[in-house]
Amino acid sequence: MLQPKQRKHKKEHRGKMRGLSYRGSELAYGDFGIQTTEKAWVKAREIEAARKTIVNYTARKGKLWIKIFPHKPYTKKSDEVVRGSGKGEVSMYVAVVKPGRILFEIGGLPENVAKEALKLATAKLSVKTRIVSKDQLN
Repeated sequence: MLQPKQRKHKKEHRGKMRGLSYRGSELAYGDFGIQTTEKAWVKAREIEAARKTIVNYTARKGKLWIKIFPHKPYTKKSDEVVRGSGKGEVSMYVAVVKPGRILFEIGGLPENVAKEALKLATAKLSVKTRIVSKDQLN
């Protein structure tokens, strides 16, 4: 699964997700893409599951671009531990996405195949999304 090779700091504050995504909000490579409509943390597992779904459905034809990466460590304490005594260990990594961010792009496929593959992939994500096309955004 996706995670950073190394980090300067092992743990990170949660932070705030204000505003819209201006960077990465337009299709750069492919003809169709998945765009978020709300802010969320997308887990590395969800990204991998969506990637596998797209690759499986398209039978490795065309090209797929993953436009997000899970940089942010997510910590969790185990259920048996008493509260206090510091922050929990890193349990997974998440990608911070704001509304308007393109998550996946796909190209080199017929429209019906590409849209169906992206539709199946959106079911794997915990964030509300919409499918966009090159002609729709321009």
